[in-house]
Amino acid sequence: MAKGPNAFRTISEAADDIGAPQHVLRFWETKFTFVSPLKRAGGRRFYRPQDIALLKAVRRLLHDEGLTIKGVQRLHRELGVQKLAAFGDPDAGVSFSPSALDEAGLDDSGSLPSAGDTNPVRLQTVLAEIEGARMRLEAVLDR
Repeated sequence: MAKGPNAFRTISEAADDIGAPQHVLRFWETKFTFVSPLKRAGGRRFYRPQDIALLKAVRRLLHDEGLTIKGVQRLHRELGVQKLAAFGDPDAGVSFSPSALDEAGLDDSGSLPSAGDTNPVRLQTVLAEIEGARMRLEAVLDR
């Protein structure tokens, strides 16, 4: 049974989707702060659709367009994460909402806010992600 387009991917599935070895994905995590898959206990990585789009962009920029690591980092600083991801798969339609994440300089790593985090934009982002997950779960359970 194939995973849906919004399903999280393991590092081996992500590596297959992107066309890069697993050790390269781990290396890119150290060089690109915007590549930050969710990590479970024991360090197991799970890549969201947004992570896959970003990794495809990184691979294309490095391998096909000939940019250096510093060049991709600079492009990220200048364009932001959402526009950078469009280099990977412009027709994917992956949502990085709310788009204010880049403008506010917030961490879009997918980690939950701490108990003392009162940033309303960050809290709204987390709430929207949880509500989206709830709707997808209800759709699966209703089948």
